[in-house]
Amino acid sequence: MTVRQQIRHMLVLALPLIAAELGWMSMGIVDTMMVGHMDRAAVNIASAALGQVLYNTLAFGIAGVLLSLDTFLSQSHGAGRYDEANRWLYHGLILAAVLAASLFALVELAPLAMRRMPINPQVMDGAVRFLHALNWGTPTLFLYFTLRRYLQAFNHVRPIAFALVTANLCNVLGNWVLIYGHHWGPIRIPALGIVGSGLATSLSRTYLALFLIAAIWHVEHKHNYGLRSMLRHIETGRLKRLTLLGAPAGGQIFVEIAIFGTVTFLIGTMGPLPLAGHEIALNCASFTFMVPFAISAAAAVRVGQAIGREAPREAAGAGWTAILLGAACMATCSIILSVFARPIARAFTPDQGVIAATVPLLFVAAAFQFFDGLQITATGALRGAGNTHAGLIVQIIGYWIIGLPIGSWLGFRLHYGALGLWIGLCAGLVVAGISLTTVWSRTTRSLSRKSLAS
Repeated sequence: MTVRQQIRHMLVLALPLIAAELGWMSMGIVDTMMVGHMDRAAVNIASAALGQVLYNTLAFGIAGVLLSLDTFLSQSHGAGRYDEANRWLYHGLILAAVLAASLFALVELAPLAMRRMPINPQVMDGAVRFLHALNWGTPTLFLYFTLRRYLQAFNHVRPIAFALVTANLCNVLGNWVLIYGHHWGPIRIPALGIVGSGLATSLSRTYLALFLIAAIWHVEHKHNYGLRSMLRHIETGRLKRLTLLGAPAGGQIFVEIAIFGTVTFLIGTMGPLPLAGHEIALNCASFTFMVPFAISAAAAVRVGQAIGREAPREAAGAGWTAILLGAACMATCSIILSVFARPIARAFTPDQGVIAATVPLLFVAAAFQFFDGLQITATGALRGAGNTHAGLIVQIIGYWIIGLPIGSWLGFRLHYGALGLWIGLCAGLVVAGISLTTVWSRTTRSLSRKSLAS
């Protein structure tokens, strides 16, 4: 398969996933924008930042275990074993239920530790209330995660994109109604402020899960993959394999998001204004990250399907195509963030102090975009090949052993504040991007040897 064909096939799968991931991240951005236009903008944005970062760190780290479904589902699909894929989905749903219950309990207990942190009491109070509201969407969030993996492994990605785009409309409407309060005749909805924003997101996640249930029902009736007739007994061996392969993937996501969470709490000790600027810049960096993140998911599917078909050269080509696309997209995003830093910050809030705190961080975000694209697309390609350990090891070294110490030294010892911590993040991402691309290069040589031997 030529590079041009690889790009075309990759984009067919990735473009709807990009729309889906951008839609996913838009929920957090909408939440930030709408609370940013309330009174006391810096305090409300800072509260949303703390609540979101803690929830996302725990949620995506725990839900990351379910990424093992990418490997098993795509390889089963590539081999034409739909019965196997259905069994993996069934056990994925069981594992998701256990993981969701664990997350719900952790989030409910989190405020016991949060309130001990040296952060503005008003900011912390808002963060705790926001976090409780977000937690009501946990069960349906995990259901969405699991069903989505099945659809994308079977190349049905348009329903995922449509679900997230329409879920954003639900979120905007929910934010407008619940944050500010409204009444229509006898119906009166009180203004819930930041709590209303969290509840709107939870309701949107419930809508997402229900939409994907309907989508899978439609796909099954159209293509008859055998979901209705699959065996429903529990195999502990499958659950163990899902967990063992998924745990390093979840650990990698936890390590990556936790570093941003740690930086968020460190900046939180500097006051509401630096934290508000950090939250806006983090929203922007996370939004652009969703493009290569979606390409990474497509890479895991394409590589896994090729390996399932016993086509190692095709798997290698698919991985390199994803890395090329991810790097090119992020280089473009880097230019956009550099040129439009101030207008982007102004779109979130009219508060000049918050804007001034945001702009320098957007410049640092522009500097690490390219390397962020490299590391996440290489991670997806490696996951499709069944390697979930390399990303975890590289990111522990890059973020925690290199990035955080550099950032803390610059931020606190040299008094660069939030900017210093962000420079540390940049250093960690440079290391991760170069290292994981090198690991994939070695993997492709191994795949090439298999191709020559076959």
